[in-house]
Amino acid sequence: MTIDTQDLINSMQETFSRMTFIKSEEIPDISLYMDQVTTFLDERLKSSTRDKNSDEKLMTKTMINNYAKNEVIPPPEKKKYSKDHMLLLIFIFYYKSFLQINDIKELLDPIIDNFYNTDGDFGIENIYDAVFDEMGDRIKEITDDVYKKYEMAAASFEDAPEEQREYLKKFYFICKLGSDIFLKKLIIEKTVDSLKEYREAKNSKTED
Repeated sequence: MTIDTQDLINSMQETFSRMTFIKSEEIPDISLYMDQVTTFLDERLKSSTRDKNSDEKLMTKTMINNYAKNEVIPPPEKKKYSKDHMLLLIFIFYYKSFLQINDIKELLDPIIDNFYNTDGDFGIENIYDAVFDEMGDRIKEITDDVYKKYEMAAASFEDAPEEQREYLKKFYFICKLGSDIFLKKLIIEKTVDSLKEYREAKNSKTED
């Protein structure tokens, strides 16, 4: 492919360096009004999106209101959103790129039921920190995997017509990355379904 190895590495590093995983301690401990919520999320997450210069909000007021209306997140208290609300919205921001809203609700319901707004030593913030603290290591793993697939693509279609070879190599590269996404999405969906079955069985035993 015409993109050389160093260009690819530089491109990946530049992309991943823009990704901003918000640390829990960076989220205000005070409750926020809707405008403050959307502004905070936009400022902190926009850099990791495809079009970081877009004026379109990552989380609109309508979206957040719908999440509350459909019980994906708890309703705001006196029109204000707590730190736990913010943590849940960040989870939703990442989930909604590959999960349907009903799957997101299924995934978050037990978290909200057991850990939302708790006064104990273990709450949503602990879960959030456990998930996102490992992101630096994951980025290194993903970078290595992408580079490996790039090398495979660069070596492919050597016998194809020369005028189409470059396109086919890039097509191969995209397909290799896409197959990972497709398979992992299937695994996530199956796991969400198993969580639903577990909850239903547990609730059934409780009712008996």
